[in-house]
Amino acid sequence: MTRTGARRVLFVVHNVTSATRLLDVLPLFDGDLDVQSLATCTGSSPFLGGVADLLARAGLPVLPWEQARETDFDLVVSASYGGELDAFQGRLAILSHGVGYNKRLATPDTGHRTPDTGLAEGGRAEGGRAEDEPAECAGRREARTTAPPSVPVFGLAPEWLLHEGVPLAAATVLSHPEQLERLRLSCPEAVPTAVLAGDPCFDRILAALPSRESFRRRLGVTPGQRLVVLNSTWGPHSLFAQESFPWLLRELTGSLPVDEYRICAVLHPNIWHGHGPGQIDRWLRRARDAGLTVIPPLGPWRQALVASDAVIGDHGSVTFYAAAIGRPVLLGAFPHEDLDPASPVAALGRTAPHLRPYKPPRPQIEGLLDGWFPGRHDAVTAQTTAAPGESGTLLRRTFYRLLRRDEPPWPALLDRLPAPDSGPARVLSPLRVVTRMLGDREVSVTRYAEPAADPEPDASGDAHTVVPDKTPDPSRIALADLVLSHGPDDPADGAGDGADAWAPGPAVAWATAVSQRFRCAAMAVAVTGRDSCLVRTADGTLLTLTGAPTGTGPGPDPAVYASALHAWLESGHVIGDLIAGDHPGHLTVVTGTARHQVRVTLTP
Repeated sequence: MTRTGARRVLFVVHNVTSATRLLDVLPLFDGDLDVQSLATCTGSSPFLGGVADLLARAGLPVLPWEQARETDFDLVVSASYGGELDAFQGRLAILSHGVGYNKRLATPDTGHRTPDTGLAEGGRAEGGRAEDEPAECAGRREARTTAPPSVPVFGLAPEWLLHEGVPLAAATVLSHPEQLERLRLSCPEAVPTAVLAGDPCFDRILAALPSRESFRRRLGVTPGQRLVVLNSTWGPHSLFAQESFPWLLRELTGSLPVDEYRICAVLHPNIWHGHGPGQIDRWLRRARDAGLTVIPPLGPWRQALVASDAVIGDHGSVTFYAAAIGRPVLLGAFPHEDLDPASPVAALGRTAPHLRPYKPPRPQIEGLLDGWFPGRHDAVTAQTTAAPGESGTLLRRTFYRLLRRDEPPWPALLDRLPAPDSGPARVLSPLRVVTRMLGDREVSVTRYAEPAADPEPDASGDAHTVVPDKTPDPSRIALADLVLSHGPDDPADGAGDGADAWAPGPAVAWATAVSQRFRCAAMAVAVTGRDSCLVRTADGTLLTLTGAPTGTGPGPDPAVYASALHAWLESGHVIGDLIAGDHPGHLTVVTGTARHQVRVTLTP
């Protein structure tokens, strides 16, 4: 190293989950040229996928495990109890990698603390034994499907906190006094090490709450849409593991109108790296084609919570954080037996409504939202942190005390959450469109991604099929009433300025070619902008449909306007009726509770 004599801080990484919590607090050392941060990976978790990329993104020097054990450090920071933490030379601070400590979890029979062993059937870790597990112990590990009351609470019991009767950590960081009380009952020897220092992950969420509308725009949520976040922790009792999960995925993406609901999935990193990112992508591909937005394991899940209208989840920390910021939650899975009954998460499971599997989800979601009132879960979620917004200050104070060094004179700040950039959800599967005439020039449009449920009674009406040109099943295009394109495959072939949509000239050429190839289609529809599309009818008439700008972010998919025009023409009208009259060229299009004024003009 060029700059010598700096205090050395080691971040001990177990997997992506713990690493992200450590990176939450890394900025607390920003600006101090006398502190050198380094990292090492324990190798004790089977979920090592993504760790190397995450550490490379952080730009920290990564020490091999053996070298890290033999190196003197002034401070060692961990967000889990995995690996041989007692082997480090340096004062140890342990943070929670979730919302406090809630789960019962047996220590494996290895002599090492590995809280996320990822046991498969038969008790063996996926892919073989953990790297630091003696071979003779691998066959003795016990896979539990239900945690009995004798199983200790992870992070609060002597089995996790003590080594040879002595606390592992110099500082056991807690976020709320309720954790201290449970610690006092379960492991009094560790109480002197306890530090109440808030929750940095939650503080970053709190700081982002004023950005809710901005986040919604960046996630492509349109005015009138509801954003539902589908969230699952990992493990055999999580929502993702339930037999009903495939049904739930199909129903959310198939029976909810795509212009009224946006569905976003947030899956625990251990799901991604336990099954493999490629496998998760393949499992979710049909749901993606139907409009599901999937947040990657290092993606903006906190921003999605801030932007959400409702969350369907389980006993994981993400669901609890959602309730703590006032979002309505519906529990799709909740293994009470796996949790400390005295924990706040267990209390949420006793008070929050539960999803009824195999019953239509839309009435359940709407009932949740209609019956919601601010502060419904405050008595429970108030225990998230006793120091909201102050974790940076409290944690830096603790770290520098352990470093035996004065704090810098500037404020202790956590990084702000960046704005997400998911954009609008592009539905690639065929769309079943139900329309109703509400007036002479007013049309209701409800679009469902296939496979869709039967339309509800109040949504019954005429129906037609819209098939995107990039649908996974090209044979469906020949059966379409409307063929839709949101832009060329290659932007060089005629995309508009700075957008994926068609430029006007190439849009005409595309629509003409499609109409000539698929003569049974009533319309070819090319989206030419955020609020506009070009339509070519079967008789060769070219029309431009333009929605009034909303002024609050993206409007609906302009293809909605084309479906409304198609329904209006099918009801017996002709283009001449629309162009003439008292209000020439205007249609009112209704999607859910939103009303859109659309101007229709002849295009040369």
